[in-house]
Amino acid sequence: MTDRLPRTLRSDARDNRERLLDAARAVFATEGLNVPMREVARRAGVGPATLYRRFPTKEVLVTEAFTDQLRACQAIVDEGLADPDPWHGFCLVIERICELHARDRGFTAAFMSTFPHAVDFAAIRAYSLNAVTELATRAKDTGHLRPDFVLDDLILVLMANSGIHATSPAARVAASRRFAALAIRAFQTSPTTSPLPPAPRLTPTPPRRDPKA
Repeated sequence: MTDRLPRTLRSDARDNRERLLDAARAVFATEGLNVPMREVARRAGVGPATLYRRFPTKEVLVTEAFTDQLRACQAIVDEGLADPDPWHGFCLVIERICELHARDRGFTAAFMSTFPHAVDFAAIRAYSLNAVTELATRAKDTGHLRPDFVLDDLILVLMANSGIHATSPAARVAASRRFAALAIRAFQTSPTTSPLPPAPRLTPTPPRRDPKA
């Protein structure tokens, strides 16, 4: 019985940690990073003391919650860099990153934030931004990317893309794809006339008028 106790406690601790991370991802995704820590604990079904024991600050919680998304962002950038056509790779990065951010409001806020003590988070973000800068330089050399593009333009796109969270969840990914296509055309030296991705319905359908009224 004594031998089992530590193992049981470790198992409970792991369960609590995963519940807290799941709750944090869910609430940050829908409401952003300003949600109080106590609300995360409530959603996870644990007390605040358990939350602070596992994650002493919100910075630690946010970093742990979005590690997978940050690594996915890095993988997207690496895929773009590996593309033999720099312009195609650049477009892929814009499209995929916009979609990644559209799926998770919390990750957008986390990516834009500065966490000085979250070394791994800051390092991966810095790597991703530097890699996009390198990819943009290559794309400019092909003549497809306008020469006055700067990295802040990508940040501006992500900031604008975050507004998609005001739409319904069903429309977000489709809206993000169309927005990314519009942004890419703005960055292109000679914008193409190929069809844009389908436009989602973002405006409410007006009520039908009663002909007898």
